[in-house]
Amino acid sequence: MPPAALAPAGLWRDIGNAIRGVSRDYTQGSIGRAVVLLAIPMVLEMSMQSLFMVVDVFFVGRLGPDAVAIVGLCDSILMLVFAVAIGLSMGATAMVARRVGEGNLNEAAVAAIQVIAVGVVLSLPIAVVGVIYAAESLQIMGASVELAERGGLFTAIMLGGNVTVMLLFLINSIFRGAGDPAIAMRALWIANLINIALDPLLIFGIGPFPELGLEGAAIATTLGRGLGVVYQLWKLSDGSRRVVLTWRQVRLVPDVMIRLLRVSGIGILQYLVSTASFMGMVRILALFGDTALAGYTIAVRVIIFILLPAWGMGTAAATLVGQNLGAGNAERAEKSVWFTARCNTAFLFVVALIFIFFSRQIAGIFTNEEEVIRVAAQCLHIFGYSYVPWGFGVITVLAFNGAGDTTTPTWINFWVFWVVQIPLAWLLAVRLGHGPVGVFLAITSCQILLAVVGVVVFRRGSWKTQTI
Repeated sequence: MPPAALAPAGLWRDIGNAIRGVSRDYTQGSIGRAVVLLAIPMVLEMSMQSLFMVVDVFFVGRLGPDAVAIVGLCDSILMLVFAVAIGLSMGATAMVARRVGEGNLNEAAVAAIQVIAVGVVLSLPIAVVGVIYAAESLQIMGASVELAERGGLFTAIMLGGNVTVMLLFLINSIFRGAGDPAIAMRALWIANLINIALDPLLIFGIGPFPELGLEGAAIATTLGRGLGVVYQLWKLSDGSRRVVLTWRQVRLVPDVMIRLLRVSGIGILQYLVSTASFMGMVRILALFGDTALAGYTIAVRVIIFILLPAWGMGTAAATLVGQNLGAGNAERAEKSVWFTARCNTAFLFVVALIFIFFSRQIAGIFTNEEEVIRVAAQCLHIFGYSYVPWGFGVITVLAFNGAGDTTTPTWINFWVFWVVQIPLAWLLAVRLGHGPVGVFLAITSCQILLAVVGVVVFRRGSWKTQTI
């Protein structure tokens, strides 16, 4: 990070205020300071989000490769929920940030209520279908009949409680759009602490708790997320934040909801495109057995744990884009993106070195199965080569979303993930006989391609005229 960004007196005080959740106007003053102060709580928030995955696979790994494979297959299904939640959260963040930038806090609160209502409504059919067809869903993803039967209850609990995932994402997007990322961070602290405490107790039956095995992990995760949502709702209504919800505002406003769905609908499609590609990767890997799938599951959870902080920096850039466009300062919005991209690339360069040189040691933390370690290490090692260019790619793509332009990154994702990645993975893994390594090479190549396309398209500047 450039020294100039760290030089001004009082930075540490401002960082402390950012972590505590003190409101601040991010459309004025130093761009570097604005990025730092927004990014720190958002990076911490995303670290907490990714901690769910690492903690679960750490304890589930003690139950054997089959249990890890079930978690991986369920993850691929649950990614559909994440896609909807992330797509909606992009629209929510952009809309709330724009209203806050305009100084219209009442309209920001109205938009927030529409976001919550849509999230609840969308989660209900997912829960019903997920509970009824849990085992069948695992079989569609490539699980054997025996593996699907063993993982049916775990999957039913995770999908049945998907409203906690949905609301955790959506309400945090409201806080981020309002420039209050510290509250989003705290909600995930609470959710994670509960999950970390309950995971070993419910999985292994420690003390007075029943030994529930794999299902214990699902219950711990769902309870943790649920209590995180309770905290979020309390902070939205206690009157201490910039966006405050009151009972008189609790109503559906069709005009606002239509605008939200117009922006978010393409965002949901954007992440459904990438999610479908991820499911395709899992489906191809399932052809090579449960061990390959378990290794990939471990690697992906480690990767997400590391890369979600980078996503947090991208979300900070998106918030700055939305607020500065709302304030009529497109030049400041663009400068914020490039500054954040440089910082993100420096961080991911360090991550890449760690993954390339210490992949086996990292994989060995989660399992003692040598073959599973080998597959996970290969995945971490190969993926590491894409991280430096991806540092720019993730920031520029998320910046489009912050401007309310969700169409452009949707097309980018479609061409990169569907037209290129899925056929390339099939070709390398199956037709040319490279197995799981072929899948890893395809994903790495497409991460680099995504970065190149994202930067080129962002530089054109069409996002500066987007209205929401």
